[in-house]
Amino acid sequence: MLIIPIKEGENIDRALKRYKRKFDRTGTKRALQTRKQFDKPSVVRRAQIQKAQYVQNLRDQENI
Repeated sequence: MLIIPIKEGENIDRALKRYKRKFDRTGTKRALQTRKQFDKPSVVRRAQIQKAQYVQNLRDQENI
């Protein structure tokens, strides 16, 4: 549970923005999305390898 203390005279929009930022940093939404559907370990590994290849390709192009 996230608790955001609101300071005296603080705008509610600013407090809401702090809440959203804190919620994003905790990774709660991402965890819920991954639990929503089961992915086989081989599929997860393949996605990680593809992402690593993509990032490496970008770094190689940057160095050229």
